[in-house]
Order: sequence, then structure tokens, then C-alpha cells
Amino acid sequence: MAQRFATPLILALAIIAVWFLADSNFVLRVATLVFISAFAAIGLNILVGDAGQVSLGHAGFLGIGAYAVAVGPASLGLHPLLALLAGVLIAGILAMAIGRPVLRLRGHALAVATLGFGILIAMVINNEAWLTGGPDGMRVARLEIFGMRVRGSDTWYWIAAIILLLGAIVAKSLKASPTGRALRAVHDSEVAAMVAGIDVAKYKNTAFVISAVYAAIAGGLLALYDGFVTPDMAGFLTSIELITMVVLGGMGSVLGAVVGATILTALPQLLTAFAEYEHMALGLIMMVVMIALRAGIVPSLAALARGFGRKAR
Repeated sequence: MAQRFATPLILALAIIAVWFLADSNFVLRVATLVFISAFAAIGLNILVGDAGQVSLGHAGFLGIGAYAVAVGPASLGLHPLLALLAGVLIAGILAMAIGRPVLRLRGHALAVATLGFGILIAMVINNEAWLTGGPDGMRVARLEIFGMRVRGSDTWYWIAAIILLLGAIVAKSLKASPTGRALRAVHDSEVAAMVAGIDVAKYKNTAFVISAVYAAIAGGLLALYDGFVTPDMAGFLTSIELITMVVLGGMGSVLGAVVGATILTALPQLLTAFAEYEHMALGLIMMVVMIALRAGIVPSLAALARGFGRKAR
């Protein structure tokens, strides 16, 4: 029980610390973007880190959530929260529908199939300009609750922080549940899992649906926060960023997903001083980290800490 809530507690302390240390709205905005990206990465980590499945098109679900809160109020007159709920349902149903056939594939074939899904969603968003605004994107109706508009960096900071904490608690609870144990068994060996009586297809699809729901919520939240959406949100590079967050922080680690999201979201802001060498510096840092910490940042540092602890005894 204590281990289940250790990660949310660490996140809560970090959130409070950043709140008190932040000296500008810019810092709060970057932190809010980190929280939203981390939420999406936690969901993808359930699929990649726990179930051992690859997805290179997860930005498609992010785009579904984002455009749901844009199109819903503009075309159907829905409240933004109802539109977000509709987007989450659409993403979940779509993931359930395509999950069974796609997740039968393995390795490179699975990666290409999920990549194709992401490209398909991005193409629909780009081409259906009458509904989505096409390549130019579209504005998103501002969120209002009980007649009051949700605005301000501090307000959105806490909204994103609370949602991140809830996402981390759900992910950690899932890990400790029978479903989580089944997913780890599938990750270790699908053949052994089947011999043990685990419905491999069912659990892989469950992980796919859960990760899609996380992504759709993150996409909707990001759209509501920015007030504008573009097809880039569902693009290939966004999918690569999400999977990189998971791998960099440490697959299978909820805290690792948050750390990876923090690095990929906040570090580029710190590297702007390098001007045109910004991306080169970011790539070099990522290469050095992955060479030195091959299991990802959090699992590798945890293993080092355990090693030092044993030597100190």
C-alpha cells in the first residue's frame, strides 16, 4: 500500500515545491505543459512498459481528444467538458476496435501498423478542413464552469497537477491489481502467460484502450489550455516525443514517465540560449543519458541506489 502511493506523494511534493519556487507565469506555463505531457506518457507507459507493446501512432488519440473539444462546441454546441467526454469515448471505442487485429502483430509489424493509424488520423484532420480547419487549425472555446471562465496560469497549473496526480494514482493502482500482474506476465512472455491461463489478447487490448483514454484526456486538456489546436498535435513527431518520454524516463515506471516528460518538455526551454544549436544539444544530452542509464533514468538510478545501499551495509 505504501509503495502504491509513494510516487503520487513524490509528485505532490514536487508540484507544491514548483508552485512556491515559480517566479513567473512562464514557469507555471511550462510546468502545466509538463503535467499534461506526463499524463499522456503515463498512459502510454501502461501499454509500452507494462504490457510490452509498441505504439508509434499514439498522437492520433491525443488529436482525437484535442479536436473533440474544438469541434464539439463549435459545430454541435456541446459544453467543452461534454465534448471532452465524447472525445475520450471515441478514442476508447476506436482503440478497442482496432486493438484486437493490430495487437496480434509483433515487433516491426506492430510499430508500422500503429504508425499507420497515427498517420491516418492526422490525414483526416488535415483534409477535412470544413470541420477541423485543416492545416490552419481552429480555435477552442474557453472552458466555463458554473458560468465562470477558467483562466489564469495558476488555475490551469492546479487543474493539470490534480489530473496528473489522479492519473498516477490510477496507474499505480493498476500495477498492483490482478490486471497489472497479468500485463507484466504478458510483457515477460506471451507464451508463458497463455500457459498460465491469461487471455493475452484481452489484456493487450485493455492496455491499449487505457493508454488511448489517457492520451485523449491529455489532448483535450492541452487544447482547452492553449485555446487553439493544429494537426501537429496528432502528427508523427508528437508520437515520437511520447514514446521517447517513456523510454528516456524508464519503461514500466510511472515516475519515469513523468521524468521523461519533464526533460522533453522543459529542457528545450532551458536550451534556447544555444539558439540554432538547441536541438543538437538536446539530442546529445538524450544520447548521453541513454548510454549511461540504459534502463531509463528512474530505474537506473534506483538500481544504483540499491547497489550503494548494499555496499554500505
